[in-house]
Amino acid sequence: MKSTNLPIERKKRIALIAHDSKKDDLLEWVQFNRASLVEHELYATGTTGWLLEHELGLDINQMQSGPLGGDLQIGAKISEGGIDILIFFWDPLEAQPHDPDIKALLRLSVVWNIPVAMNRCSADFIISSPLLESEYERLAPDYEEYRKRMEQRYDEFLPKQ
Repeated sequence: MKSTNLPIERKKRIALIAHDSKKDDLLEWVQFNRASLVEHELYATGTTGWLLEHELGLDINQMQSGPLGGDLQIGAKISEGGIDILIFFWDPLEAQPHDPDIKALLRLSVVWNIPVAMNRCSADFIISSPLLESEYERLAPDYEEYRKRMEQRYDEFLPKQ
């Protein structure tokens, strides 16, 4: 499959998500890294976004709560090129009612080749990278051939104009 370079601006669009048992960890991490994070555009799912705004006074673009579709909203933004980095403190020991949504979100992060931190250690590596403060050319798969192949394959089923 061919690849394409997708530019990421100096000001990143960062999604912040945390399961209930990890929200305190994420709040501490964000507070510690506040000076870096305020330089970027921040997104979060429902309760996490509310906590970040009210506890830390940050400007957050809030989605729905994860179980109500927030993870899927973030995933959609990733597929549209609207999220550059995903910081997702998730609890691997607790079943979630929206596990399929979480899997879809992580899959889209891989499909579109964006950096993902799933714990505090990996988040520390991302936030301390010199690439966070500079423009970057992200190499992503070029799905145009796939789209054309699907159009040809299902052309007979598509409405004619």
